[in-house]
Amino acid sequence: MPQLDFANPMVLAQAVWLLVIFGGLYFILNSYVLPQVATVLEDRAQRIAADLDAARASKLSADAAMAELQAATAKARAKAQSAIAAAVQQANAQAQAQAEVLNARLAEQITAAEGRISASRDAAMASLRSVATDTATALVTRLVGRADAAAVDGAVGRALSARGSL
Repeated sequence: MPQLDFANPMVLAQAVWLLVIFGGLYFILNSYVLPQVATVLEDRAQRIAADLDAARASKLSADAAMAELQAATAKARAKAQSAIAAAVQQANAQAQAQAEVLNARLAEQITAAEGRISASRDAAMASLRSVATDTATALVTRLVGRADAAAVDGAVGRALSARGSL
């Protein structure tokens, strides 16, 4: 290959200048450029580490806040359940008291009604003998023409006794 003919003085000069230029470039890069790049990379790594630390701290703070929120929510929920249970218990007690009052009033009314019914029945049963006697006397008088009051009263008494009505 003619490009690598080191016997030619032109190729040798080019090779020397190549080494000089690369050496100078290496010296400039090594002395000025690469330290600045290293500094930038180191600053960037420190900034990323600081950001990661801040993110970890924020996450811990958020986790603590979430735990506190959950605890407060659980406490509020328990308090609400307690209040609801107390309200239900109070409502049941009031309903029970009202039911007892109503039951007592109804029992009084039932007793009074039973007393009135019993009095009405006794009055009806007492008047039943006279009504039956008057009816029987009227029927016998109508059929026969005259009625013996003592005989009709005795027959009505026997009929009522047989039925258990009097």
